[in-house]
Amino acid sequence: MISKEEVEHIAKLARLELTEKEIEKMQKDLSEVFDYFELLKKAPKVKGDYSNILKNVGMSNLSATRKDEMKKSDLAEEIIKASPDKKDNYIRVKSIL
Repeated sequence: MISKEEVEHIAKLARLELTEKEIEKMQKDLSEVFDYFELLKKAPKVKGDYSNILKNVGMSNLSATRKDEMKKSDLAEEIIKASPDKKDNYIRVKSIL
């Protein structure tokens, strides 16, 4: 389990002020995360190119993916027309700064 001092150091780096109860919870949570990393380190390595990796995760049909193609759409124009306040080809909004 990660020590209380390590949690306090991490909290200081993150500029967090933690109560004793939060430190205890963070000890438990961070320990679980680190345990999971240890489990991942033991996972078998997958060798090969990208298509081989996809086959290993059940995505063997690479031809099923579509090509990126630009298509003409009137959606932007429709949105601008539906806007209550517009100027030229832009939607006007309130300034927030």
